Order: sequence, then C-alpha cells, then structure tokens
Amino acid sequence: MSLLASLDGKQKNLKRLANARRDRFARGLKPQNVIGDVNIKYELADRNQAINHGGIGAMVKLAQHTGLVDEIDKRVHLLKCHAPYRESDHVMALVINALAGGTRLEHLELLRNDPAMLDALGADSIPDPTTVGDFCRRFDQLSIAALLRSVDEARLAVWKQQGDAFFDEARVDADGLLVNTTGKCKEGMDINYKGDWGYHPLLVSMANTKEIFSIVNRSGNAHSVDGAAGYFDKAIMCCIKAGFRAVRIRGDCKFSQTEYLDGWDQIGVKFNFGYQGSSNLQAIAEDLPASAWKPLERTIRQPVGPPREKRRNVKREIIRLRGYTHLELQSEVLLGV
Repeated sequence: MSLLASLDGKQKNLKRLANARRDRFARGLKPQNVIGDVNIKYELADRNQAINHGGIGAMVKLAQHTGLVDEIDKRVHLLKCHAPYRESDHVMALVINALAGGTRLEHLELLRNDPAMLDALGADSIPDPTTVGDFCRRFDQLSIAALLRSVDEARLAVWKQQGDAFFDEARVDADGLLVNTTGKCKEGMDINYKGDWGYHPLLVSMANTKEIFSIVNRSGNAHSVDGAAGYFDKAIMCCIKAGFRAVRIRGDCKFSQTEYLDGWDQIGVKFNFGYQGSSNLQAIAEDLPASAWKPLERTIRQPVGPPREKRRNVKREIIRLRGYTHLELQSEVLLGV
C-alpha cells in the first residue's frame, strides 16, 4: 500500500511540473514571484549540535574495522607511557585534522574545543597541537618505516575482501614534485634545478585504487630517482604478498634505472618507463626500416550531445600575430611488436 501511495505521489508531482513548464509564460505575467512566501515553522530539538564533517566518525570506525589502529599500536613505539594517548591516537588526530580541512597542527585546537566534534568521535578529548608536535618530532627513519608497514598490513586485510579480477595486475606509479618554500629555517630544504628553494618529495602510489604506498620528503636538490628503487621494491613486495598475479611499475624517463631492470624482470615484474633519447638510441631508431614501425592508434573521445559551434582559437591568433612558430603533433608511431 505504501508503494502505491509513493508512486501516486510521484505521478502527481511529475504532472504538476509538466503543467508548470507548459504555463511558464502565462505565469510570468502575474505580479508575484515564482518562489513565494511559505508558512514554515522551525523547531529546535534537544540535540542541536552539528558539525560540517558528518562522516568523520565513520572514517574512525573504518580505521578500527580494518585493523589499522591495532597495527599502529603494535608496530610504532615512540612513547614511554600513555597519558592517556597512545601512538594510534596521535596518528588518528593528525588524520582527523586533515579530514576536517585543517592545514596546520594549530587547527587541532579548534577540533578539541568543539563538543559536537568530540561527540562524533566518541572521545572525551584529543591531543592538543603541542603534544602532537612533540609526537611528530620523535619520528626517525625506522619509525616512519614502521608506520608505513602498519598501513600496508591494514591494506592487505582490505584487499583480501576484493574479487578475483582485482588481482589481475597491480599498477604502481612513481613521480616527483617540486615544492617551493619561502622559509629560511626549514631543515632539509635546498635549491632545485630551477633555482627555487624547497623540497622534492617522491610519491609512490597504486594506480588501480589511487592508494599511496609512500611519500618521501627529499631535499630540493635531490634527483627525481633518488631512493625510488627501494620504494618500488617495497610496493612490489606488498603487491606480491597480497596475491596479485602481475605487477607493473611505471614512471617517466627519470625512473628508468638500468641497474634494477634485470632484477625486476627476473621476479616477473613488468615496467613501463620513458627513456632518454640519447644520440646512440636515436641513431639505432633511424636505421630501422619503415616496416619496423606501426601507427599508434589512440582512443578518441566521442562528443556527448549535439555538436557545438567552434569557438575562435585565441592562442593560435596570438601566435600568428607575433610571428611565433607553431608546432603541432601530426602522428605517432611505435616500434612494432
């Protein structure tokens, strides 16, 4: 009976909207606004606290359910005693701060003084910024590795719940990014190849699920590939342990380290790296016969909906007016396999 009533109400609503569209011009001649005054009354219930980030409690439950909280307490040991916060409490406080839009440790003070937020987390209190800052300063390279291991163990537990097709192939990507800073006293910063002060962090992630395996903060003058092979190996071992039938690692030409390619190939890892176009490689490519190459066919996105009028190309006009040389890709070929 309730289903029939719901369908009847939906039909009436659709009919009302159709009539409104049909009479829209006649209704426009009337003096009153379309969105008129409505006699609405509001009542406040006893539970009148609210937070902007309603799903933050679910994120905490997820960390507990996947075993991440227990893994952190099991592997990360930075505190001599817990008064009352454990290592996992500090880590979760940092995560909660980020999820709530915080960009600095000081923003934790806003959360710990928000009763509604504490109720959502099921906590009497959370660590203050000074305490969390002291916790962060206790980390060394081994402690960071232990924390990453904790995340990997929880990751494996989640992956076990996936279907068989999920384990066909793991695609692991690596890339570097230049991050500038205007600070003068930041430890580890240096001048990059562009002449800017800052850092050059390394990011290793899984393309299948957009999960992050490692973020490694490096000095600004670090080469893109510095330390990448070791973090590739850790990601590969994690994927093999999870049961992936194939692992593929990818990166630009800066990550094509010939000293590691044979080792990866021996354990069945596939790799897609760009490669620097050195003069000897260019000579080899030019000496190949035309039959060795084949056109590269890329998938063309089909437009959705009716075609639109083509807008004028502002960039092309500026290039022509200033007499610049315009380069445009005509075709792509690859070595036939």
